Amino acid sequence: MDPTTDNAAHTGDPAAARASLEALRAEIAKAVVGQDPAVTGLVVALLCRGHVLLEGVPGVAKTLLVRALAATLELDTKRVQFTPDLMPSDVTGSLVYDARTAEFSFQPGPVFTNLLLADEINRTPPKTQSSLLEAMEERQVTVDGTPRPLPDPFLVAATQNPVEYEGTYPLPEAQLDRFLLKLTIPLPSRQDEIDVLTRHAEGFDPRDLRAAGVRPVANAADLEAARRAVAETTISPEITAYVVDICRATRESPSLTLGVSPRGATALLATARAWAWLTGRDYVIPDDVKALALPTLRHRVQLRPEAEMEGVTADSVINAILAHVPVPR
Repeated sequence: MDPTTDNAAHTGDPAAARASLEALRAEIAKAVVGQDPAVTGLVVALLCRGHVLLEGVPGVAKTLLVRALAATLELDTKRVQFTPDLMPSDVTGSLVYDARTAEFSFQPGPVFTNLLLADEINRTPPKTQSSLLEAMEERQVTVDGTPRPLPDPFLVAATQNPVEYEGTYPLPEAQLDRFLLKLTIPLPSRQDEIDVLTRHAEGFDPRDLRAAGVRPVANAADLEAARRAVAETTISPEITAYVVDICRATRESPSLTLGVSPRGATALLATARAWAWLTGRDYVIPDDVKALALPTLRHRVQLRPEAEMEGVTADSVINAILAHVPVPR
């Protein structure tokens, strides 16, 4: 599908929009091997107007994944490399004095884009991390008392290395909660790693995605049509109660000091709804909730130190809760 030749994909038709978003996976796979769950998570975030935190050790293609997503969309994208000396104004923009007019003018920062890649966000101190809070939550930036709206769509895709690595600053709970999804990028399987090396041996250049054949297959009109269709996807009272029961169970878990907030419950309902629509249904079933529970909730809970020492993880706690909470019929 080529947006320059196939206008049917951009007429606002939900079925065409779904086909365009499904085509993203095939396009991204031309550059990134074996990360289909992460690709799906990024598409869900776009549909829900949410932000994504990608976590994995260095060298597992976190940045390449986001760059490939941007290449498949007709959207503006910018990248910020977060470093210990990065200032908040380096992200949001600042007032600059113009000697010719003797006035201050606003110079927008890289946050004024559709898709912002915040690379290694936990390499910068909390002051600069928090500069993204207003942008992520309010979709605007306030400089010198003047609010300035950000473009729509707007998505922050932030990458981070695990916090046990030296020179990192754990994200505060308030900012973690602003991310719709936390996607973990695992090391590739043996066969996937062989495929990666084979591609490089054949001349693949991760800095030149166009040469790899990655091309735009969706645009802002497709996203808007898809979002309207997702908003019309039916959620029964039983599914709503199921989501609430899962989130309340996290607050009662003996392994956790912090459970999922009502904002997290709202996020799980939204991501399950988007996944239901992506899979071709106009109603949500319990399996949709289960499918998105881990990426939506894992960063919204906090383990007790003693549970962490025993090898308990946020994922294992959530999986145990999913196995325990009664599933509506």
